[in-house]
Parts: sequence; C-alpha cells; structure tokens
Amino acid sequence: MNRPTWWRNAAADDDTNAPAIGRSPENRRQALIKLLWIGIWMAYLGAPVSDLAEGHHTVPATVFGALGLLVFVTIYLLLVFRYTGRNLDQTAINRPLGAICALAAVLTVTLGDAWLVLAVYVSVAFGAVLPPRLARWAIPLNTVAMVGAGLLVRSSHDLMSALVVPSLLGGFAMSAVGQMVRTTRALREARATVAQLAANEERLRLARDLHDLLGHSLSLITLKSELAGRMLPGKPEQAAQQVADIERVGRQALVDVREAVSGFRRPTLEAELAGARTALAAAGIVADLHRAGAHHPDLPPDQEGALAWALREAVTNVVRHSGARRCTVALTEVGDELCLTVTDDGRGATGPHGNGLTGLAERLQLADGRLETGPNDHGGFTLRALAPLSRSADLAVEPAPEP
Repeated sequence: MNRPTWWRNAAADDDTNAPAIGRSPENRRQALIKLLWIGIWMAYLGAPVSDLAEGHHTVPATVFGALGLLVFVTIYLLLVFRYTGRNLDQTAINRPLGAICALAAVLTVTLGDAWLVLAVYVSVAFGAVLPPRLARWAIPLNTVAMVGAGLLVRSSHDLMSALVVPSLLGGFAMSAVGQMVRTTRALREARATVAQLAANEERLRLARDLHDLLGHSLSLITLKSELAGRMLPGKPEQAAQQVADIERVGRQALVDVREAVSGFRRPTLEAELAGARTALAAAGIVADLHRAGAHHPDLPPDQEGALAWALREAVTNVVRHSGARRCTVALTEVGDELCLTVTDDGRGATGPHGNGLTGLAERLQLADGRLETGPNDHGGFTLRALAPLSRSADLAVEPAPEP
C-alpha cells in the first residue's frame, strides 16, 4: 500500500537508532548514543585528573578534589543531557548551575590552575540551559571570572589565553544548539498540529459529503418505494419502473459515496438540476426550473461544486420537510456573484438549522461564498446560495429582478 510522504518521513524518524534533533531519546540505545556524544567532550578534563593522579596534593585534598570533580561532572551531564534547549522554569536550574559554578571556583582556587578548565564546562552549561537573553551575559561573565581565578592562583598567561576562546566559543555554540533544538521542537509540534487540522478537515469534508449524498439519494429511494407500494398490485408495470429507478439511484449513490471517500466528488449544476427535477416529480411537487440555466462557462469549478451541493441540499429539504406543492429554482447574476435561489410554498422552517444547512454554509464559505435562508412572502422557505464569479465573466444569465 502506498503511504503519503509525510507518513514515510515520520516512520523513518521513528526507526532511526539515533534520537532526532529536538526529540528526547525514546529508548535505551538512543539515550546511550546521546550520552556518548556528550561524553566525548569530557576528554578535556584530563588536566584535573592528571593533577590528582600525579600526587601534587595531600591525601585529604586529593579525596576532596576527586569527589568534587565527580559531583561536578554528574551535575554537568544531567544539565546538558536532560535540559538542552528546553523552556524551563528558571528556579529548576538555578541550583544545579549555582552548584557547578561554586565547585569550579572552589576547586580552582584550592587545587591550582589545572582546574581552570572547569570554567569552560560552566560556560557550555550556561549555553545549554539558559535562555539566549541570559546566556549572552552569563557566558562572558563566567569567562571573566575564570580569568580572575587564574590570576588569583598565579596561572600562566598562556593557559588563561588558551581557555578564554573555548569558554566563549563553547558557551555561545551551545546556546545556538539549544536555540536550534527549541526551534526544531516547535516545528515538530507545528507539523503535528497541521496534520491534526488536516485530518479534522478531511473528516468534516467526508461528513458533509456523505450527509448530502445519502440524504438526497435515500429520500428519493424512500419516495419511489412508497410509489411502487401504492401501484401494487394494480399497476405492476409502473411499479416495476419505480423499482428500476430505485436500483439506478442506489447504484449511483454507491458510486457517489466511493468518489466522496476518495476525495474526487465534485457535483455539477447540470447534473444536480436533472436530479432535482426527478426528485421533485417523484414527490408530486411542481418544479419550476425555467430560470435555472446550468451552463456558466466562467464559473470556477469549486464555486460551481458549492452551488451544486446547495441545490441538492435545498431540494432534499423541500422533498422531505416542506410539504410544498411547488418549488422554484433560479440562477441569477447579482453583481460579481452567481446566486442560486430555491423557493417553496410549504410550511417554512420550524426550528434551527440542522446538520445539512450547517455543513452547506461551511462548504460555501470554503468557496468564498455565503448562505442566506429565511421565510418568503408566501409563507414558505427560501434558500439563497451565492458564490463569486470570475471578474472577467460575462454570463448570459438573467439579471436579478428588482426588489
């Protein structure tokens, strides 16, 4: 079965072993890969580890340094692994950020210049978890604090110079990565929202089409079934003709439903006028269609489809609900619009709009048209559906009568 492109892309994202940008790891393998990518940069902690291993400090100082380094690395990995690019409550990250700042400062001052590299990791953590407006101040300030600590512990100027650029560059690069992650996550959410809206719109389209199609066809089948029942047993030939019509209408309804489900259903005024004539005649309603010319070459297809749906829904309501003896259908040009008017002399509206008229108003709105309904001067009901014409159109349609 062929899948749409967006479905295949989404499936490819789900099947990959590496977590996609802007998405949290979904399994242990993806989490391990992400942790390894972050852990690669821990190689620059070789200076503090060598300082401890070479025995430059007393045993208590070495134990203190090892524990401090372990806590620093744990907090750093937690921040970068879990919170990069997330919109966080500032109070949730202030404590871990403050902890690694304090550890970096204390370890550098007490154990020497080999520990200045911890400030670079502090800048990276700032870039990873702070919003850009805060990170652009925090990273330079941390770099200045690193230089101050270097002067305090009498480090070489070459070492401080070598760490200034990584501190600034690493911090701002990580800030850019965090912004990219936030943007990617927002795009993913937007794509999911668009997909949901498209699915909702497709469901609404299908509901409108099925209501309009089946309401009209089933009403006609019901009328013809009643006629066939009244003709039996006295008029079997005429009853057989009604049964044949029922079969034809049923087959056409099946074709229409299949087209609607496939998204290809677009009725025409000509076909709907013919169907209206048949339905009204079957219901014993006099049909006045002489002002309903079906050929309008400059009427856009979408607008013609909306008017055709309006005609079908209006005639279905006349047949099913109005109790009318006469129904008039007219197509007139009103300014830059084509107006379909369906008028009956029945009992008029007895309540609020149902699903059919509600869906019809939505359909016309999608075609830049509008729906107007209300009682007429003879006590019946009038439906007016208007759809825009092409401005270059010069339609040979009878102008609207003067009010």
